[in-house]
Amino acid sequence: MTEQLFLADAYRKSAPGRVVALTEEGGIILDRTIFYARGGGQPGDSGTLDWSGGRIAIATAVKGEDGAIVLVPAEPGGLPPVGATVDQRLDWDRRHGHMRIHTALHLLSVVIPLPVTGGAVGAGKGRLDFDMPEAPQDREVLEGQLNALVTRDLPVSEMWITETELDANPGLVKTLSVQPPRGAGRVRLVQIGAGAGAVDLQPCGGTHVARTGEIGKLRITKIEKKGRQNRRVTIETV
Repeated sequence: MTEQLFLADAYRKSAPGRVVALTEEGGIILDRTIFYARGGGQPGDSGTLDWSGGRIAIATAVKGEDGAIVLVPAEPGGLPPVGATVDQRLDWDRRHGHMRIHTALHLLSVVIPLPVTGGAVGAGKGRLDFDMPEAPQDREVLEGQLNALVTRDLPVSEMWITETELDANPGLVKTLSVQPPRGAGRVRLVQIGAGAGAVDLQPCGGTHVARTGEIGKLRITKIEKKGRQNRRVTIETV
């Protein structure tokens, strides 16, 4: 199992790691990594690996077997040998863009309190699909509510609960299409706001900014019909 350093510190831009395996397809598995593996609508991180005598660009990271995270090279080339120590460096601007948008999408699910049927995170824009038979007519009002939550500069924190506790509180799960990962015995929750002032609490394994003010101004660019019951709401940073 790869130690997921990004869960403890989403702002860590570099870290050492040790190569524990190479896949048949040319992927690299480290004992610990700062690279987020694609999942939950958020893309895998990109960046570079450096080691004695070599460097390789990483295009993305994906989930492997038994809790491993596989780093996928951007191009075929020389790979670090098993046992080598490598220096991991993120494409920070891209990761930070994902953090801002992912947190913003949590806020979007606050101002549109309907079941979420899908979603995608980008570096400058993202979207959520809602179980929403009729499109809202008040886009400017929704956008104002969204930006009001941003400007409140609410803290973003995490906590862990057991799977049994999650089963006892099914309302925490907003997404119909993606269920929280299970099997480890515990589930990570992301909370926006603190104490009685919390505005959102839901299971999430993604990376987020520390405070909503870091997101910056947002714009709702499109509200599209995607099926009889679904509406897709797209946002972007301004």
